[in-house]
Amino acid sequence: MTFAGTNVILSQPDISQKLTERIDDLKQRIAAWGKRIRRYTERSTQFNQNRLFQSDQKRLYKSLERPKVCGTGPVPDQANTVAFWRGLSSGPVNHSEGPRTETMVS
Repeated sequence: MTFAGTNVILSQPDISQKLTERIDDLKQRIAAWGKRIRRYTERSTQFNQNRLFQSDQKRLYKSLERPKVCGTGPVPDQANTVAFWRGLSSGPVNHSEGPRTETMVS
């Protein structure tokens, strides 16, 4: 396989080694940036909570008690949800009786 407009062939061992090294280097850089961003957000949260604790402890504790919103999508219809779960629990269940269950019974 060759790259268009070049004489570089991927079957050459040194080129494939350089490519894998470059890919590994880029993966490490991405991981480092991710860790750096995570550290920044954690530190920023700590700083804001410390500042809020010093100024208004009641508001800090209320903000810590509030659950974080996981989904921001539309709330499912209650009737559809109830019908879904009733359909799962009210239908007949056909379990396979294998040798594992026979040894447990006896």
